[in-house]
This record gives sequence, C-alpha cells and structure tokens, in this order.
Amino acid sequence: MICCNAATYGTIQQKSFPFRGGRRESQVMVDAQRPQRVRTVWWEEEKVEVVGTQKAQAEPTEQAGVVYLLDQSLLPQEIVYLRLTHEQQVADAIKTLKVRGAPAIGVTAAFGFALALWRLVLEQGASLSSAEIQQHLRSVGTLLTGTRPTAVNLFWAIERMQQCANRAMQEQVTPPQLARALRDEAQMIADEDAAACLQMGQYGANLIADGDTLLTHCKAGALATAGLGTALAPMYVAHEAGKKLHVFVDETRPILQGARLTAWELQQEGIPLTLITDNMVGHFMRRGTISAVFVGADRVAANGDVANKIGTYGVAVLAHAHHIPFYVVAPCSTIDLALPSGEHIPIEQRNPEEVTSVRGTAIAPVGVHAANPAFDVTPHTYVSAIITERGIIRAPYETNLREICLRYSQ
Repeated sequence: MICCNAATYGTIQQKSFPFRGGRRESQVMVDAQRPQRVRTVWWEEEKVEVVGTQKAQAEPTEQAGVVYLLDQSLLPQEIVYLRLTHEQQVADAIKTLKVRGAPAIGVTAAFGFALALWRLVLEQGASLSSAEIQQHLRSVGTLLTGTRPTAVNLFWAIERMQQCANRAMQEQVTPPQLARALRDEAQMIADEDAAACLQMGQYGANLIADGDTLLTHCKAGALATAGLGTALAPMYVAHEAGKKLHVFVDETRPILQGARLTAWELQQEGIPLTLITDNMVGHFMRRGTISAVFVGADRVAANGDVANKIGTYGVAVLAHAHHIPFYVVAPCSTIDLALPSGEHIPIEQRNPEEVTSVRGTAIAPVGVHAANPAFDVTPHTYVSAIITERGIIRAPYETNLREICLRYSQ
C-alpha cells in the first residue's frame, strides 16, 4: 500500500524566468553540458541525518533521493519547482498536469520509479527481502501507469525500469545497489531523451527554409521533454543556424498550453511568433501564410496514425486541404508498434470543468454539459513525415516505422 499526502510538496519559488536576460545562477539549475532551454525534471541526492541502528541499515544509501519538477500548471505567471520525495507525489504531479508532454512524462515516471525504491531502502534498510522489493516495485508501477492513459512514453519508461530491476535482481545485488541501478537507468532515459531532441531538431531543421512561417499546436518544446523539445526543436536549430522564421502558435483549448507555454518558450528564445485562437488556422492557411506545420505526439501507432493534443486532427485536415506539409516530431519511444492503428489508442477523458472554466473562472452556464477528450487521432494519410532521432520517416509508415524501431532496439 502506497500512501502519502501529495499536497506536501516542497517548493522553490522564483519570480523571474529561468531563461536568458540577466538571470542569477541561483535562480535556476541548468546543466551546461546539455543543450536545452529550461530544466523540466531532474534527480538530486541530499544528505540526511542517519543515527543509531538506522545508520547500519541505511548504509551505503545515506542520501535522500529527490525529484525536482517545474510546475507547468503555474506558468507563465509563476516559476515554481516542486521538490518531490515520494512516488505518490510524482504520480500526482503527472496526473494533475504539473508535468506535460509525452517524453517529459516518461522521464518523470522513470525518476519516480527510482525514487520509490531509494526511499524504501533509506527508510527500511538493506535487509529488505527480494519479495518485499518486487511487491513494492509492482505497486509503484501500477501507481505510475495509472496516471494518464494516452502518452505511451509513460508505459515504455516504466517497463524499461522494471526490466532494469529484474536484471539487477537476477544478479543478486543488494537493495542499495539496486536503488542506484534504477537511479542510473532513469538518468539514462533522461539523457537519451535530451540527445534525441537534438537529433530530431537537426533532422527537422533541414525541412525549414529561410523565411518560412510555421504553425504548431499545443506544447512540444523544452517543457515537454528533457531537452530541446520535439516539434520546437527543429525551429530552435534552424533559428540558431541563422534562418529567419516566424511561428504561428495555436492557443490550444481548453488548457491553453500553446498560449501559456509554447508562446512563452518562443518569446524567451527571441523567435518571432503570432498567437492565434485554434479556429483561426484555416483562415491563415487559406491566405497562404503558413509554410509548414510541426506538431509533437503522445503516441504513434504502427501504421503511422498519430495521437496528439485535441485539435491536432483539425489542423492536419486543413493542412492537407491547403497542400501544406504536416510534420510530426517524436522520438522512437513514442512509437507503439503493438497498436495496429490509431483506432486502438486510448483517449484520455478529462474533467469537463476544464472546458466550462478558464483557470477557475466560469465561462459557461452553470450545469451545462461539456465533453473533454484530451487528445485526438490524426490518420497517417494526413502526415507528410514523422521526424525521429533516427531519421525522417515517410510512407509507407507500417514498414518504415517498424524498421526504424528495430534498428533503435539493436
């Protein structure tokens, strides 16, 4: 049984933005070796006071594991980093959209999985039995995978962490050694995601011409990953290469990720942008304003159908009607070969109050019925290409996605 008061987050609150422009180093913790704009989630270890018999039990894991997480639900008005010390807090942060974006959710879940065992070893000592550890990790896996149903990176990351635990336990490592192995595996997932973002950015930048005006939907930048981002990564790479571009940003109802997060990221990078409401897309496409569309993905089925934030399907249909390239940018961990088509992708149904109100302010009559699917599915026939860290994939997707994933697993 896992229990914790999820409301007891520790926080580090800042009033200034953790990007460029006169920041103090103490305001944000950024790894200079990693090419990213903002640190979304990371692991730290903090010294704890261990005395008496606990010291002998806890050795050699005498530092508490902590997962730090940027609370995206408060952006752009506030910059708050959550200090998470229990896996229940991590699960709550994922479920309540404090962290968003399929890759970032996967990385956060991996850190949460590692945190669960690290905490248990610190609290109960190295005398934990294999059976107790296995039961604990199964419970944690169930807890974390139950947070959100659509983003496949979540399930991919937990499965990878479980496999890491199984391998280590077969080698009969001690509980502290297992805890460190899981921490290292989670960090590897984060590092691989950062590297994948850069690769996707480089591949995708080749599809952007100097002077292009692009459109994106939802939030697929650094805030959605452990690196540059997915859909925004090509824009960042192209911009840094000196290409002039302009980005139209859909507001992305009902949570307004585009208005609150994507617009904020692009603004901090100095990339010219225009924020539009979701129902303005067709107008600007018809006028010939948009050169290409770049979006991320929460799950890509074996045939190339793509689940992404609600509204993406409409953008894809409009792009197709106006002969505008529609590009999906996603790492191989987002490709789900087990699902033959998008018809099998589970679509998260969220609280209708997200539709009837905006950040706590009601905008609809009391008692009105509202629907709130968080994602929709874009058929592969509307997708011009899928940009992964292994290259740019075009139709036939069923063959080419499988080939790229098999190469990825080797």
